[in-house]
Formats: sequence, C-alpha cells, structure tokens
Amino acid sequence: MSTPRRPSAGRRPARPAARTTTRTPSVRTTTRTPSVAGRPKREPVAVRRSPLTPRAAVLALVAAGLLASAALPMREYVNQRSEIAALEASQSVQRGRVAELEAEKQRLKDPAYVAAEARRRLHFVLPGETAYVVLAPEPGTLVEEKGKGPEAPWYSQVWGSVEQADRPAPPKR
Repeated sequence: MSTPRRPSAGRRPARPAARTTTRTPSVRTTTRTPSVAGRPKREPVAVRRSPLTPRAAVLALVAAGLLASAALPMREYVNQRSEIAALEASQSVQRGRVAELEAEKQRLKDPAYVAAEARRRLHFVLPGETAYVVLAPEPGTLVEEKGKGPEAPWYSQVWGSVEQADRPAPPKR
C-alpha cells in the first residue's frame, strides 16, 4: 500500500479538472496595463484562434482526395456517354443509307428503270432513233467571254479591269 502524496512546500495541490459541456470561446481576452510603479496595467487584447482545427484539416484533405479520385472516373464516364451517343447517331445514319440502297436495289430489278438510266447516263438509243448530244462550249472560246464576265478566269477579270482603268472616261455633256 502506498501512502497518499502530500503536496510539496510552495506548491498547490492539483485540483481535479471539472468537466463542462460548454465550448471554449474562439476569442480569448487578456488584460494588460501600462506600468505603474513597475507593474503593467492590464487592458483587453483579443487573441484569435484559428477556425481550422487539425481534425477539420484532415477532414478537408480526405474530402479533397475523394473528390480527386472521383474526378477521373466521372470524366471517363462522360466521355464514354458522348462517344456512345455519337456512335448511335452514326448507326442511325448508316441504317438510313442501307434503306436507300435497298430501295435502289429494288428499282434496279425493274427493266424499264434500267433502260431509262442507260439512256440518261450512257446515251443509249433504241434502234431507229437518232441521238443528239449538245456539248457546252469551252471557257474562253466565245467573244464576249474573253477577259469579261463571271465565267472568265480570275486573272482575265483582273486584267480586263486594268485595261478598263487605262481608258479615259468619256467627257460629260
């Protein structure tokens, strides 16, 4: 058995800490005063505590880590969804093209359609018919096209405007 400790001389005995449920204020005030006979006069000075406690800092770091780790999968998800939407749009366009080709296939089974296309595209004629082919004139062969008009090459248009600028304007009456 041990004997209870006695406080040493000049020391106060330790008081048991009282537990309170109230929080300590975030601002402490101490007082200081100008010196009077060697003693400082006390006046209130506000000492602010940091609102960021170590526990809050750790919580903020954990939240930032979770946010950063969720950002990459979320970005990939959004990219994949947009890629799927683009592929579905492309697929619907291709289905429309397949439907057009199926309709063309059905038209090509008709002999009248084939004959009309041969006449139009290949200039086929039936026996006893006379075919006439109208050829468009080559650019620059007509008199009014040389150096003038919208069908002439650009350099001819430029040179024509230079020639026109060299001619004196007719006198005004």
